[in-house]
Amino acid sequence: MNKPPKTPSKAIPKFANQKAERDYWESHDSTDQLDWTQARSVTLPNLKPTTKTISLRLPQHRLDAIKSAANARDLPYQSLTKVWLQEKARNH
Repeated sequence: MNKPPKTPSKAIPKFANQKAERDYWESHDSTDQLDWTQARSVTLPNLKPTTKTISLRLPQHRLDAIKSAANARDLPYQSLTKVWLQEKARNH
C-alpha cells in the first residue's frame, strides 16, 4: 500500500551563516521542510566540470608526434591529448 506524499510541516529556519546552514542540513531531513513532489528538473548550462592538473611524462618522440598531429588540426596539443583520452576512455 502506497503512503500519500508527505507535506512539509516545518518552515526552513533563518541561518546566521553558511556554516550554520551546513550544520543544520547535516542533521535534519529536508522532507520536513520541502515538498519534493513539487520539485522540477533544471539545466545548468554554465557549470563547468572541475579540472585537475596532472603531470604526464612522455618520451620526446611521442610528444613531438602529438604536437605535430595537433598542429595539422590547428589545435593546441593539450586539447588534442584530452580529446584522445576521452575517446579512448569512452571506448574502453
